[in-house]
Amino acid sequence: MDASLSSKELASIEDEEVLNKMLDTATDFEERRMIRAALRDLLKKKREKREQERGSRQQDLRQQGLGKAGAGTASMNQQPTTHMSTTQQSPSSSTSCSKTSGRASTAAASSQKCPSAAPNAKNVKQMLLDWCRAKTEPYEGVDIQNFSSSWKDGIAFCALVHRFFPDAFEYSILNPNKPRDNFQLAFSTAEKMAGCPPLLDADDLVRMQEPDWKCVYTYIQEFYRCLVEKGLVKTKKRP
Repeated sequence: MDASLSSKELASIEDEEVLNKMLDTATDFEERRMIRAALRDLLKKKREKREQERGSRQQDLRQQGLGKAGAGTASMNQQPTTHMSTTQQSPSSSTSCSKTSGRASTAAASSQKCPSAAPNAKNVKQMLLDWCRAKTEPYEGVDIQNFSSSWKDGIAFCALVHRFFPDAFEYSILNPNKPRDNFQLAFSTAEKMAGCPPLLDADDLVRMQEPDWKCVYTYIQEFYRCLVEKGLVKTKKRP
């Protein structure tokens, strides 16, 4: 990075991919600190902008709802009411329950098939953990300390995938209180963009108090391997 490039000039960069590439190539500690700060600020600004837009849309919808409610009340005074909609919806409700039950059976089966990590892979495991921590460091709400509890809300998966595919989805709008959505987003994006097979099941993960570290570790290994094959990660040693 050019020595004349100040924090103010970094703050003017609004492309996450540009900042990510700068962070990957920077070697000086102070340079990396400044780039990480700029990336965090950019993600924060995007999140605040989306929240403002969401608030405006909700306000518009409330106003439209009030207008329609007034018109609907006048219309109901002139038309007879029917009660068929409730009975007509019951078959679809039972179908939905059947689908949910089917997904639960599939998820339970997937948990039994989860591959075990090699018992003598402590050094490789630590290298991979350090790599995950370094790649997700600029992301707010992510603090990777292990391969279990640090991944339970799905945000860490999303941050890691977003680091390599920043245009695939908007990270700043993710909600840690919706882990299933986060898992599904991360796994589907990794499969589509990196060719990483979906070794983990979102429904299975949300039922666990904490994800099985062997399953998470195995999935991250596979994601890393796919990135190496695509040339997105260049290293002589593969976790």
